[in-house]
Amino acid sequence: MDVLYFAWVRERIGLPREVIETKAATVNELVAELSAREERYAAAFEDISALRVALDQELSDFDASLDGVREVAFFPPMTGG
Repeated sequence: MDVLYFAWVRERIGLPREVIETKAATVNELVAELSAREERYAAAFEDISALRVALDQELSDFDASLDGVREVAFFPPMTGG
């Protein structure tokens, strides 16, 4: 599965994207798995209420299933101007 990180999430983790193998069934489980890897992941996912997630380029929820998902993207909410 491709995992993409944008804006300050990318800055905290230090990677724009990575390919991972996971047994996580939901986005929340994936976040928990990633957070347990290293401190930089834990810092990036410390407050998921400050994040949005897209599954295969469609906005989704953190309790969404990862079944059949090929790409997960994490990013902060966008503001317009």
